[in-house]
Amino acid sequence: MKNFKHGLLALSILAAPSIFACTMDGKEGIVEENNLRIPVSAKSINGITAEQFNAVIDEVTTVMGPLVKSHGGELQVVKLWEDETVNAYAEQEGTTWKVSMFGGLARHETITRDGMALVVCHEVGHHIGGAPLYSWKSGWAATEGQSDYFATTKCLRQVWEKDNNEEIIAAMDVPAKVKEMCGQHHVWNHDYALCVRGAMAGDSVAKLFAALRQQAPAKFETPDAKVVKYTQESHPATQCRLDTYFQGALCEVPASVEFSRDTEVTGSCHKTLGHKIGMRPLCWFKPLVQ
Repeated sequence: MKNFKHGLLALSILAAPSIFACTMDGKEGIVEENNLRIPVSAKSINGITAEQFNAVIDEVTTVMGPLVKSHGGELQVVKLWEDETVNAYAEQEGTTWKVSMFGGLARHETITRDGMALVVCHEVGHHIGGAPLYSWKSGWAATEGQSDYFATTKCLRQVWEKDNNEEIIAAMDVPAKVKEMCGQHHVWNHDYALCVRGAMAGDSVAKLFAALRQQAPAKFETPDAKVVKYTQESHPATQCRLDTYFQGALCEVPASVEFSRDTEVTGSCHKTLGHKIGMRPLCWFKPLVQ
């Protein structure tokens, strides 16, 4: 249970397209070591400053810290603005449940402030995101797909609950598909705005994956048609991850209803509960309960 790390991604600059694999040293990523670095001196197109980096982390920590404590841990988010690493990690050392955030990731051109908030939420999700859990690494961590799902179904909604989300999304270039689906499944303006904002945060992070994997960006209009035979524990494909963020944003189950470590159903949108939308995508998730 000690010192295992789960990265949102670990990256390497390669001449040829990257080969995706999961490492067995307790650290999830493309490779064990990577040389992609974005220094503080780099001119960031996204314009995120050190102050904004810290503020976003504080916003998530303020809301998620008490929730982590209710699960028996002390949330420690380490702010590493000067660090050039394009990554983020979660690890547990006893009751210290740690998230490490790196400035290199925040400086990547695809990352918005909301995208960075999603990254923090994803890492917190490894700690309290519930089932499905990793079947190895002592089983404390929610899988990558589940941590993605937690980010938009639970974490971001609670972090942004008191924001003027209608005003925030008004400044965004929102795809018609996002407007359509969020409008169909979230009647109240506030819920609709949270859905759109969560989906667009997912779009930011999915664009990061696409850029680093040398792929075309994923699209809300073209969901991944893959159906897995077994739940995938490591990082899903880029389109599949965007689908997860979108479905999480669409899910109508209140953010206050937590996920369980013992069952995949509690807190989720699930077929057995009569839901038709907002469920974990089958491109990474194999339901145990039919």
